[in-house]
Amino acid sequence: MDALTAARQTAATTGSVPALFMMDGETYRCGGEIGFQGIDFYFAGRGGVLGDVSGAVVAAALVYFEPSAVVAAWDRGRVVSTPARAAEAFASCAADWALAHLPDGVDYGRLAELEGKVVSAASAAGAPLFAGWRELEEPEDPKALALHRLNALRELRGALHAGAVLAQGLGPLQALSVRTPFMAQVFGWGDTELPDPEPHKAAWERAEEGTDRAMARHLAVLDDAEGAQFVELCSAVKPS
Repeated sequence: MDALTAARQTAATTGSVPALFMMDGETYRCGGEIGFQGIDFYFAGRGGVLGDVSGAVVAAALVYFEPSAVVAAWDRGRVVSTPARAAEAFASCAADWALAHLPDGVDYGRLAELEGKVVSAASAAGAPLFAGWRELEEPEDPKALALHRLNALRELRGALHAGAVLAQGLGPLQALSVRTPFMAQVFGWGDTELPDPEPHKAAWERAEEGTDRAMARHLAVLDDAEGAQFVELCSAVKPS
C-alpha cells in the first residue's frame, strides 16, 4: 500500500482514538485529584509538553482555540503544577485509558513498532506539540505504548492540518464551521457566531487533501507491506 493511501485510511483512527482519552471523565477525575479544575487539565497536560512558556505560546500551538481562553486556563493550571508534571500526568491518563478501553485481540506490539518507525523518523518542523510529546517517557505495556505513539501521530497530523488550513486562507472559526461547529464552545469561543460554512468547504477539502499528502511523506518510511499492516491494525482499534 502506498503512503498516500495509508495516510488517508488511517486519518480517522489517528484523529479520533487518542481524542477519546482527552474527553473521558476519568481523565478529569484524575486531574481533579491533582488539583486541576475541569478542562484546565487538558490545557496543562496537552500544552505541558511545550515546557515553561506563556499561555500565548500554548494558544499559538493549539491554533483553533480562542486565545484568551487558553491563556486563562494555562495560568490557572500553572498554579497547580509545573507544565512538565502536568504533561506526565496527562500521558499517564492516556496509558490508563488504553488499558481500560482498547480491545483485546489486536497486535499492539506490532502496531507500536510501526508507529514508532514513523514517529522517530518524522521531522517535527512546524509541529511543536508533536515534538514535545515525542520527548515524554513511553509506557511499557503494548496497548498503552500503541496509544501513546498514536497520539504522537495525532499531534503531527494536527499540526500539518493546521498549516494546510491556514495556507488556504481559513481562520479558526471558518475551519470549525465546516468540520466541527459543535466544538466551538468547548474551544472557548462562547457565543461567537460561526460563519456560514458553505463558502469555506472547498478550501477545507483542499486543506484535508494537503494534510494527507504531507502525512504521506512521513508514512513513506514504511514499505508497502508495512503500510498495509499499519492500516489494518489501525482499523482494528475500536475502543469500548
